[in-house]
Amino acid sequence: MPSVDTPGSAGDLMTLAETAAYLRTPVATLRYWRHRGEGPAGFRLGRRVVFRRADVDQWLDARRRAQAR
Repeated sequence: MPSVDTPGSAGDLMTLAETAAYLRTPVATLRYWRHRGEGPAGFRLGRRVVFRRADVDQWLDARRRAQAR
């Protein structure tokens, strides 16, 4: 049976490396933003930091709106 990714499913989560690739920024920059509290919202899942794709998209939209002012 094919798997279907529903909102909030594991398919909605991205690792630090996947998020950096999605944002087209180095992993080190994403870590720096996270350290400073400036990047997209992420959380620890076990030993890994993960990001919800919806949170990353929301963060991108907020930055886009802020720069348009």
